Amino acid sequence: MAETVISCNKKSINELLKKHTVINNIRKYPALYIMVLPGLVFFILFKYVPILGSVIAFEDYNIFKGIFESELVGLKHFIRFFNYQDFWRVVKNTVIIGSYKLLFGFPAPIILAVLINEVKNKYFKKTVQTIFYVPHFFSWVIIAGLTFTFLSLDGMVNQIIEYFGAEPVLFMQQKEMFRPLVVLTHLWRNTGWGTIVLMAALSSIDPQVYESAKIDGASRIRTIFSVTIPLLMPTVTVLFLLNLGRFLDLGFEHVYNLLTPMTYSVGDIIDTYVYRIGIIDGQYSFSTAIGMFQSIIGFIMVICANKLAKKYTDAGGLW
Repeated sequence: MAETVISCNKKSINELLKKHTVINNIRKYPALYIMVLPGLVFFILFKYVPILGSVIAFEDYNIFKGIFESELVGLKHFIRFFNYQDFWRVVKNTVIIGSYKLLFGFPAPIILAVLINEVKNKYFKKTVQTIFYVPHFFSWVIIAGLTFTFLSLDGMVNQIIEYFGAEPVLFMQQKEMFRPLVVLTHLWRNTGWGTIVLMAALSSIDPQVYESAKIDGASRIRTIFSVTIPLLMPTVTVLFLLNLGRFLDLGFEHVYNLLTPMTYSVGDIIDTYVYRIGIIDGQYSFSTAIGMFQSIIGFIMVICANKLAKKYTDAGGLW
């Protein structure tokens, strides 16, 4: 009798496992797997395969000898970077601009998404969303060109300044103006696009929760702080952790296109330095070592932030 029960249990377990195999899932949901395939191929080719090339950070890489025959030099290139005369200046600029982007750029999509969510007119809401999405499709070259045009001596901004009797300002040549301009252009281009995930999270909130708050006498402001934001926190936490991973990756195109010779002291970041060393000077091993340094710092920040998020918040972490 016992053997019969055990064999029946084994059979039911095997049948259950067969039902949940990957092959059966693919047969059941082929369209979903086909949709995932391009993204999977992209990540394999452009995110995971290049990791194999990171070995050249520990070599004196020679393009004629290749990865396997180039001479191993250990941590030589990392030590060289740490001893670079402008190392602290480059790292300082990167950390400051990264902190500004995180401080001002991260809350902006959250605030905008909450405000758009409060709009009741469906057509007006869609129009506002579209207007804020459009700048994301402009390249940094175009945005930098518009910025230089508007802020040049004969640009719109200086014409307004002269109209009120003041002297025109060389915005793009002033060190004090460079970092704020980087942050402002970042906000203009990416704030609307950053609301997409947040708007999806807001749309999943049960309307009955808002109705209950309204019945309890909560005002719209009170509802935002007591209902909307708490329910949005899990999504916000995940987005924050993902942003931390890119803390030192400020975007080469963004900063490089806004740089001028007068602003190099405050705008030269790790990405622009890697471009000069790796692309222009052809020092591939050195530039790879710097890129690995960026990745390691980002990885450590994500690990630490994830542990803190799991320990001190109800939203949890990435894993």
